[in-house]
Amino acid sequence: MPRNLPGKIEEYHLDLHPPGKLQFALHELGPYLREHLHNASRPHIHSFYQIIWFKKGKGKHFVDFKAYDVRDNTIFFIGKNQVHYFDKKTDYAGILIHFNESFLIQQSSEMELFLKFNLFNNPYQQPSCSVESGMGKMLDDYIRLMKKELLLHVAFAQEELLRSYLKAFLIQVQRRKNEPEAHAPGIRVNEKRQQLLRFVNSVEEHYRKGFSVAEYAGMMHISTRTLSDLTMQLVGKSPSTIIQERIVLEAQRMILHSGHSISQIAFRLGFDDPSYFVKYFRKHTGLSPSAFRKSIT
Repeated sequence: MPRNLPGKIEEYHLDLHPPGKLQFALHELGPYLREHLHNASRPHIHSFYQIIWFKKGKGKHFVDFKAYDVRDNTIFFIGKNQVHYFDKKTDYAGILIHFNESFLIQQSSEMELFLKFNLFNNPYQQPSCSVESGMGKMLDDYIRLMKKELLLHVAFAQEELLRSYLKAFLIQVQRRKNEPEAHAPGIRVNEKRQQLLRFVNSVEEHYRKGFSVAEYAGMMHISTRTLSDLTMQLVGKSPSTIIQERIVLEAQRMILHSGHSISQIAFRLGFDDPSYFVKYFRKHTGLSPSAFRKSIT
């Protein structure tokens, strides 16, 4: 059900409150869009994760204020609190998978594996990938198993089976996304990608605290030069740019769906002076916070 935020976008939940409800859902994309297009084609956020597999169709999908091409066999990965929306088309064929974090992660030790997927809510890479026919057939097998299991309604260890199929689906796609990097000459892919992931996770945890690049490097027990070389090599951006972009992205999200005033948002993001926050936001987006809000809603 959506939580209506006056003057803002809507936030959707997946069976957040009913106890005992399965925190997982699977839908056919075309029928889902025809039923929910009014809401799906407007900017919104989720408290859950969403996999959108466009099997057939061409168009645009919008994620965190950017437009991405949709082609046959394109899969999008939408994380919690990412602003996204569909175009106005309803003739897509495909699959939607919804799940809450608590469905996939049952133990704290599983969080590291989930983060290693690196598919969701990563502003430093495309939120989508394409799959060839061989990969598509394998993923279809997992979808068929999920559908078959869901038809049983209530069965012994149903949630465990569905979780296993979902993890297998994600692992196969992550392997596909890793392939181009694995063939890049002179790059120790696993080590460098894990270092980048640690930095991104540290920024995610601390970006409101105003930490310097040197402080982030210190957390990782590497030099600022090593950190700078790492981010420039893998994503073509300096560490300070990555930190700034994360702050601006959160500002954009909060401007649209938090219901807070611009001053409140500034303070929540660690700015002592709201007027400086307005200048900071304008420098990075070309718009004032109020102008940005009007341009989207």
